[in-house]
Amino acid sequence: MTDQVNIGITVNGEDHQLSEPLTVAQLLAHLGLPEKGIAVAVDGVVFPRTQWDRPVEKGWEIEILTAVQGG
Repeated sequence: MTDQVNIGITVNGEDHQLSEPLTVAQLLAHLGLPEKGIAVAVDGVVFPRTQWDRPVEKGWEIEILTAVQGG
């Protein structure tokens, strides 16, 4: 019997349920986002790229900001 993983998080105001553990980098790929030109904040605090190999934890409120060119 396999245990079902259920990790509830919020990404940019939308609730998500993860059925498997993912790192922050894997979450970004899962959401179809590039690794460059974005910033990640967890619970209102900037989450450094050096920690993107850390697993996403239940209850995190994640904001993903993309760089936009223009003037």
